[in-house]
Amino acid sequence: MKILGLQKLTLLDFPGRVAAIVFTGGCNFRCPFCQNSSLVLAPQTVPEISEEEFRQFLRKRQGLLDGICVTGGEPTLHADLPEFLASVKDAGYLVKLDTNGTHPDMLESLLSDGLLDYVAMDIKAGPENYAQVCGLEALSGPTSSETTKHLLSDVRRSVELLLNSGIEYEFRTTVVKGLHSARDFEEIASWLSGCRAYFLQSFRDCPEVLLENHPFSSFSEEEMRDFLTIIQRKIPQASLRGL
Repeated sequence: MKILGLQKLTLLDFPGRVAAIVFTGGCNFRCPFCQNSSLVLAPQTVPEISEEEFRQFLRKRQGLLDGICVTGGEPTLHADLPEFLASVKDAGYLVKLDTNGTHPDMLESLLSDGLLDYVAMDIKAGPENYAQVCGLEALSGPTSSETTKHLLSDVRRSVELLLNSGIEYEFRTTVVKGLHSARDFEEIASWLSGCRAYFLQSFRDCPEVLLENHPFSSFSEEEMRDFLTIIQRKIPQASLRGL
């Protein structure tokens, strides 16, 4: 699997663990607020880290790191992801996967093979708003109801897989002023009711945001807490992250 980035230390991305982050390229979404635009739009321009360099990194960090976070882009697009994760596990590391949940067959296979220890799944919006927030029209023009229906079916299946998996997981939504409203969180609260962990995290602007000259901004802390109150009616343990 092509490795297009390596953050050698994180104390935040793998809850309760000291970890490193591996970045993959390519994505089937075009979320306009995405902060990894080069990995999504032009992965071929990003320098690749060789498998040997990564293996050396794993050997040198044994006893210092607990786990490896695999993110993107969308890692489940890559057919050789299971082989890569197996090599990480064989080296003695825990594995956390970040995913948008659109490839439930891959997720189910990884779970069945015991290759995942933690999964963070992005919930982009409420179901009615999903296609817009994912930027699907940027890929294929006006999005048909059938396309959206199929997308949500896959995402819902991934949610159910995690709810019944027995491993640690979290669902999370990056909240963007200009894309989200209270209705999104009313829908998400009903959808994910009973889940173990859900986080709202505020949009942060940066030069890598996918949509150039975008109109997006972050909500105020008070507005974020209002959204959290909506969520907590169905998911009492939900919380804010990064405020």
